Amino acid sequence: MSGPKPSQATMLGHTLMTLVIAAAGGFVGQMAQIPAGWLMGSALAAAGAALAGVKVTVPGWLRDITFVLTGMSMGANVARDSLSLIAQWPISLLGLALELVLIIATTGYMLRKLFRLDNATAYLSSFPGHLSFVMGIAATGLGDPRQITIIQVIRIMMLTLCVPMGALFLPIEHFSAPANIVVMDAQTLVMLAIACAITGFLFTRLRVPAGMVLGAMAAATAAKLGGLFDGAMPVPLANLTFVLVGALIGSRFAGITLTEFRQAAIGGLIATAMTVGIVTAIAYGVSLLVDMPFGQIWLGLSPGALEGMGALGVALGYDTAFIAAHHVSRLLMLTVAIPLVAMMVAPRKSQPV
Repeated sequence: MSGPKPSQATMLGHTLMTLVIAAAGGFVGQMAQIPAGWLMGSALAAAGAALAGVKVTVPGWLRDITFVLTGMSMGANVARDSLSLIAQWPISLLGLALELVLIIATTGYMLRKLFRLDNATAYLSSFPGHLSFVMGIAATGLGDPRQITIIQVIRIMMLTLCVPMGALFLPIEHFSAPANIVVMDAQTLVMLAIACAITGFLFTRLRVPAGMVLGAMAAATAAKLGGLFDGAMPVPLANLTFVLVGALIGSRFAGITLTEFRQAAIGGLIATAMTVGIVTAIAYGVSLLVDMPFGQIWLGLSPGALEGMGALGVALGYDTAFIAAHHVSRLLMLTVAIPLVAMMVAPRKSQPV
């Protein structure tokens, strides 16, 4: 009997167990209607299992598939007409861009100085949105995925509660998904996946940080904006991607200490308070320049879930087109900002593989 290396059968068993745990957590999260339920639920379930001593494992080949799917889903979700939104509300969109810069710069700086986090961990933890993209990049080894996950989970939980006074007591229903969402056909899906995998491989060979994720996203975004395909990823595949990312993040939680968890949780609370303060200040400034209700601007600029903020806008009688356009624009801005910041804060010597 040689070596401690587990057999292929053992590795397969650990992997299947990991995926079952993550999928179960994602399903519960979705049924409980928590923000990004499939992703958050699977990550929390896999992390909890890892902390409990379960052998949570995601092999290298499945990790690479996860990275490609993550990047592909980000690119496929870019709306081809999203750039045209800039002309409709220039002042508030300029305020949104300024807000994102301030949130990322100030919360990242705070996490670096106050909690002594490295650059990659601090700034990936500071992004107000695109959770699956941020966690996908963290899973490649850029920054500490455990601390990033805890901070982002705390941020999302708190932002979900930080709505205008009394909003939690309003009879708000979730939006139904539009019935006419176009889903790409099987041939397009396969061709896009191949293009994303090839581009991800090339980015990795060029030593681009998180190359598989960013390469896949670049290929899918270019194809979408170039009119080569239209439509979103099938919902089951998108949910599977979230489960895989959650499993991958959870697998990094083995060995985390209570001190690490407490530090990240406190950092998440402070980052959330800073985010809400910045949003409120920018929204107030914009309200002085445009003839719109402050609450409508606040909902448009707040980094919460689109369906939740949109439903709240309906309940309060606001312009939901304004709110939706600004949330789409925020995600579009973050789609550009996250790869740029990731490359800026990546360690110079150890690049992710």
